[in-house]
Amino acid sequence: MRTVIAGGHGQIALRLQRQLAERGDSAVGLIRDPSQADDLRAVGGEPAVLDLESASVEDVAAVLTGADAAVFAAGAGPGSGAARKQTVDYAAAVLLADAAERAGVRRFLVVSSMGADARATGPDPVFTAYLRAKGQADDDIRARPSLDWTILRPGALTNDPGTGSVTLSPTSTGRGSVPREDVATVLAALLSTPATAGLTLELISGPTAVPDAVRKVAGS
Repeated sequence: MRTVIAGGHGQIALRLQRQLAERGDSAVGLIRDPSQADDLRAVGGEPAVLDLESASVEDVAAVLTGADAAVFAAGAGPGSGAARKQTVDYAAAVLLADAAERAGVRRFLVVSSMGADARATGPDPVFTAYLRAKGQADDDIRARPSLDWTILRPGALTNDPGTGSVTLSPTSTGRGSVPREDVATVLAALLSTPATAGLTLELISGPTAVPDAVRKVAGS
């Protein structure tokens, strides 16, 4: 399987590229900064330099051509203002979806956020903009019948070691945290489970091994 990952230098994306390489898949990470390329190669990824805030649909579709799946794991980052939440967390996700449709890539995963909603109200204006941008992107992608989408909404992210056990649910999990390593493990499992298409899933740490959790939501 060949997977193209937007936000290729992000902490979840780097972990996902490593896991995919370890199981024999190939992963292409989209990055803006060429100096980050060696970090992707070090985990087994293939860097592709592309700025999703300025690229055209055709530019992105060219990288996606021949891929089996796309993953949107990009984000404006905690130091950015409200405007970049819109250009990255919303517009870049829509651009990747447009390009996936253009390239004929059906499988499409999104790393969203717990609480994402186009009408959300957060504790401050920037976080409100973030939740709304994520919610708008999720709404756009869920409206596309040409994509076999799955939206993953993790709780608070940590850099703790992965446990391999989670709570994954199409309904509310309640608030909680989850290591980025476990988020990557769930994404890798979702990529291999087409029956999870059409699901919006919340994710926190929990008692269920990732393969079992993914099989359960897939209806197996």
